[in-house]
Amino acid sequence: MKRLLLIIPLGLFIIVALFAVRGLSLDQQNLPSVLIDKPAPDLELADMPGLGNAFTTEELKGQVTLVNIFGSWCPSCRLEHSLLMQIGAEDEVPLYGINWIDTPQRGADWLAQWGNPYDKVGNDAAGRNIIQFGVTAAPETFLIDQEGRIRYRHAGPLTPDFWEKTLRPMVQELQKRDRPES
Repeated sequence: MKRLLLIIPLGLFIIVALFAVRGLSLDQQNLPSVLIDKPAPDLELADMPGLGNAFTTEELKGQVTLVNIFGSWCPSCRLEHSLLMQIGAEDEVPLYGINWIDTPQRGADWLAQWGNPYDKVGNDAAGRNIIQFGVTAAPETFLIDQEGRIRYRHAGPLTPDFWEKTLRPMVQELQKRDRPES
């Protein structure tokens, strides 16, 4: 009986340890999303001072686009910003930004200080639009196809290596689908 009392806690510990090891081994950058292959949610974004009109979901259709969620309060957003500036300058894929849980003015000031890589940018101060995307934390980037469907979700800051080896090839592959064969 004493042996059984020792084995039960040991067995429970092993089960908990296995779940913990499994959870720690998951790729935090490649979080699954129930929205993959579903239409991007309808957006109601506020304009940001000096940056033109915010964009709508309808504007994402007809071309492959990247939608990047950022905030002036977000240290990780600053880490990926130079790469976003490079992507925006290369003009390979339209880049849209959503300033999340921030005031339009703070977001506009942040972009004025660090540079604006976005073709269009809007503000989601209350986070209502972002909830529909299933965003868990900034930054997150979504790859949207020509039909306005979410094809990929990247949680966390983009890195040059990830852009070159993973996301850029995905963008290029989706862009090929819309081009007639020569």
